Amino acid sequence: KALVFSGLYFQGTEAESWLKQGIKIIICELDEQVLIDGGNFERSPMYHAIFLEDLLDLINITQSYPGSIDLELVNYWMAVANKMLHWLRVMSHPDGQIALFNDAAFGIAPKLIDLQNYALRLGIDIGGSENSDAHIDGHSIEHLKDSGYIQLTAKHAVAFLDVAPIGPDYLPGHAHADTLSFELSVFGQRVIVNGGTSRYGLGAERLRERQTISHSTVEVDGLSSSEVWSGFRVARRAYPFDLVVNDDPNQVLVSCSHDGYKRLPGKPVHRRTWLFQKEKLEIYDVIQGSYSDAVARFIIHPDIKVSQVENGLLELCLPHGELLSFVTQNGSLQIETAFYAPEFGKVLETKCILVRLEKSISNVQIRWN
Repeated sequence: KALVFSGLYFQGTEAESWLKQGIKIIICELDEQVLIDGGNFERSPMYHAIFLEDLLDLINITQSYPGSIDLELVNYWMAVANKMLHWLRVMSHPDGQIALFNDAAFGIAPKLIDLQNYALRLGIDIGGSENSDAHIDGHSIEHLKDSGYIQLTAKHAVAFLDVAPIGPDYLPGHAHADTLSFELSVFGQRVIVNGGTSRYGLGAERLRERQTISHSTVEVDGLSSSEVWSGFRVARRAYPFDLVVNDDPNQVLVSCSHDGYKRLPGKPVHRRTWLFQKEKLEIYDVIQGSYSDAVARFIIHPDIKVSQVENGLLELCLPHGELLSFVTQNGSLQIETAFYAPEFGKVLETKCILVRLEKSISNVQIRWN
């Protein structure tokens, strides 16, 4: 980007070489770093938005120097920006902010609405990429197949499911051990969240935020599904497999496994199934193989009040008074303290619902109406 900007701004043979080299790099890297579904290859919604702003800046400057860059290439950049905008729409909660998968935080990248307005000022048709894989009696599915995320939407709720690899094998620096985690908003309010990212560098807090314990998924034997270490390193990592997406007029079912724990002696495999209906979301977790202990965590947004009604039944009270129920069908339930980092430098204490798998199974329902 800097080479292109400098090559356009300055004159002379040296500036021309900067421009030529910058365009060459962008042509190569754009195809590698933007997947077919429009997602950035590192699977971080935050970096996706940063990357998208850079692409819009490149399109913007070509309009100030008409004829300096081939029009066909600029039109291609605009088409890529359109796909990236669609991806970001799919990965944004009703509050307009991104879902927190991998390294992601608010306040670093521009918001979706700002990037949409920027694209419109550049003449990009941002409405042309709307497309759902299915529409079912008020439900919809958006499956970002290449990057590995699924959005499920009903009248009052939207869920974001992570059935993705943690990132490119050769560049896992922004990866978290968040495989098969999910986030959920109901009545426009975040309810189930991932832990977020408050810092970079080295240290216990950075490591904790990348570990499975800080995500709404299953932890086996106190270990992470991918071996995150140091500030930006990953050793053995989880790969999702056997994804199933089914729908009928009344519900959507998504089921997926990962092999991140097969490194353990008992070679356990975690399989999670989400059953999404008009007024409830069921989550089934199954561990195949031997292990000592497995827990499913559901991290609750700090604005939600959690209270126990009876054994196996919790009430979640939203800020505007709406009530949700959290019910366990299989597995023992308890409430523990967790942490939520929506921004760099900001860590909030919150609650986490912990469900311990019994006979290798847990089954919970989150209900709203």
